[in-house]
Amino acid sequence: MQLDLTNTSIILAVALAVTAAMLVMDRRKPPPGEVRLFPVIPVMMVAALVVILMAAHLVSLITGHPLQGRGGF
Repeated sequence: MQLDLTNTSIILAVALAVTAAMLVMDRRKPPPGEVRLFPVIPVMMVAALVVILMAAHLVSLITGHPLQGRGGF
């Protein structure tokens, strides 16, 4: 699979949806006496990292210039 504009946009949209869903699940309080069995925070952090990476990749695809780090590579 090549990360062209379409695939990058789809991955970005899915990661944004997962981040939003995890935020909603995190804000919802569990019933008293019960614990959450699903790790909401780690999933939200991974999805947010994917959002940041795909947004940077989308910018590089739109502008045509690859992103360079501070070291110049």
